Amino acid sequence: MNPVLEPLFRTVRATHPKADLRLIERAYDVAAYHHRDQKRKSGDPYITHPLAVATILAELGTDDETLCAALLHDTVEDTAYSLDELRGDFGETIASLVDGVTKLDKVKFGDAAQAETVRKMVVAMSRDIRVLIIKLADRLHNMRTMRYLPEHKRHQKSRETLEIFAPLAHRLGMNTIKWELEDLAFAMLYPKRYDEIARMVSERAPRRDLFLQEVIEKVSGDLREAKIRAVVKGRPKHYYSVYQKMIARDVAFDDIYDLVGIRVLVDSVRDCYAALGTIHARWNPVPGRFKDYIAMPKFNMYQSLHTTVIGPEGKPVELQIRTHAMHHRAEYGVAAHWKYKEEVGAPGPPGKVKPGSDMAWLRQLLDWQKETSDPGEFLESLRFDLSVSEVYVFTPKGQVIALPEGATPVDFAYAVHTEVGHRCIGARVNGRLVPLESRLGNGDTVEIFTSKSPDAGPSRDWLKFVKSGRARNKIRQWFSKERRETAIEAGKEAIGRAMRKQGLPLQRLMSGEALLALARDLRYPDVSALYAAVGEGHVAAQNVVQKLVASIGGVDSAEEDIAETSLPTRLRGRPRGGGGAGVVVAGDADVWVRLSKCCTPVPGDEIVGFVTRGHGVSVHRGDCTNVQQLKAQPDRLVEVSWSPSDDSVFLVAIQVEALDRPRLLSDVTRTLSDQHVNILSASVTTSRDRVAVSKFTFEMGDPKHLGHVLKAVRSIQGVFDVYRVSGAGG
Repeated sequence: MNPVLEPLFRTVRATHPKADLRLIERAYDVAAYHHRDQKRKSGDPYITHPLAVATILAELGTDDETLCAALLHDTVEDTAYSLDELRGDFGETIASLVDGVTKLDKVKFGDAAQAETVRKMVVAMSRDIRVLIIKLADRLHNMRTMRYLPEHKRHQKSRETLEIFAPLAHRLGMNTIKWELEDLAFAMLYPKRYDEIARMVSERAPRRDLFLQEVIEKVSGDLREAKIRAVVKGRPKHYYSVYQKMIARDVAFDDIYDLVGIRVLVDSVRDCYAALGTIHARWNPVPGRFKDYIAMPKFNMYQSLHTTVIGPEGKPVELQIRTHAMHHRAEYGVAAHWKYKEEVGAPGPPGKVKPGSDMAWLRQLLDWQKETSDPGEFLESLRFDLSVSEVYVFTPKGQVIALPEGATPVDFAYAVHTEVGHRCIGARVNGRLVPLESRLGNGDTVEIFTSKSPDAGPSRDWLKFVKSGRARNKIRQWFSKERRETAIEAGKEAIGRAMRKQGLPLQRLMSGEALLALARDLRYPDVSALYAAVGEGHVAAQNVVQKLVASIGGVDSAEEDIAETSLPTRLRGRPRGGGGAGVVVAGDADVWVRLSKCCTPVPGDEIVGFVTRGHGVSVHRGDCTNVQQLKAQPDRLVEVSWSPSDDSVFLVAIQVEALDRPRLLSDVTRTLSDQHVNILSASVTTSRDRVAVSKFTFEMGDPKHLGHVLKAVRSIQGVFDVYRVSGAGG
């Protein structure tokens, strides 16, 4: 026997003792011969890939035909070996499996949400489910070795894995494959978020493990007393599922991670219910958290009893109770069919569906596919996951849109495009005109009528019946934006009037960066926010004009071209000499120098000086966006160099990216204060995927201290990236 095959055969003997090892060895020899001159991106011989795919399938307990097809799955596509030769060498079944995988490789997964594409994939898998199982194992090994591909390929494959292959593994009940695919793709797409969750998990592991052990001992003791044979163990946490729950349930990491999960494996269905009674006798169940998937299995054959109880110290404990056969099926899904097929019905060829077996739903799929010419109806039949309350509707061109249950034509319009939603005035469903508040059903074809009027907009009444978060948010945004635009116009007009009264140069004062600098000094994120504040009466227009004139050195300076003045700091008393800024001008140490706020230079940065009129020399970083504009006047550029003194103070702007949680901002600001930096401004935005981006501007005496500051912020729980940015506003 070929020694290379020994690990594979060891697994096959354990999971499928009756497999034909000689056939598998012959398939390996043929594949190795035809791939002999090929290498993978890693430099390894190509045959290592089919061998790894076959090993993954052997661990799932698949039959010898599937293993042979796995070893040969790339030969027809990538070598001179033809399908007819393969059919002659290994028979019709293995040839059709290899052909199925080859065809599945050609399906473009980019538009898998489309009914027709989903259809092709299901046709391929329902002729013989093993085709899809080989494809999933193929993708899993590719994800494990993804680091050798260029970055754009890694991202594309990882996104495909999250959006197509992991959900397919879930539909087939193959949870071990699904979890590994998700974690590998998550680590590839969002490495910093992945590392931060891994760090938070490892920090809490010892404390959580002690509590877990206590619960396991109590449950095991109770079951022993009740004379129920059981294996009780903790349930592993997967990083991607932790992250998904943070987004979906909108809760903090601690609330998810501290929720302890226990799995109880027993011998029979009767023991499942007996174990449930024993556990509920010790701890009170949480109302509404009991689910019986044994009496009513999930779409993918999953069976289990789920309950949540209030355990020791008042902490909730999640329990899953199932038999060993159910557990194997929950882990390996349809792949477990071969291992346990003797339990579920009459013998028959593996992979082909037997009526009455737990695979009967595959037979149904094939029947639906034959009977249904309407892709919408087929897609509805395909929608296995009964726990997700969604409706699937079609655009007039046949594109599928998924909406929450109870959705209306307005939800559909916003799902197509924001502007379609805003301009929606009517709808036709399945060819009939309907009111905008009518509910959509599965397979409906929806056509939206839009207004061409420039003043068209949504109605406030829509908020009473729309069901999707997107539609609700977009309608609210439209109304707040409309009010805001009115306030901005009013504020701009008020500032213009105040300037005209004083005879100031309106064009110059209201353009350039002076206005942006003033907005930042008054703690507004941008000029529009400043205009809105004036329009809403929060700030007086006269006050803004006075500050604007003062900030650029009085009325005389206002006559100059102010595009070059960068973002001036507020003047406090007399201007400082050059030494206070820590910069000296070549040939003249007495010139007043100030550090520009648009790029916040600190010692160590390459810098250039620009002679402003009535405002000394402004110092910019060499890579500042405004330097290109200043170079248009080379006669005003001067050579400057760093010469910091003990009383020099520098502005620094940093950006902090973190997984959002309560008290995150207070933890960051406290850490910055502990590092003895004076925070001047802070802003925080949080995205839908639970990532908080914070920007801080602060003063520092010694820029070398910045490394310590960044390190301290990086150690805060949830923070996965922190770095200096070029300027107070990023």
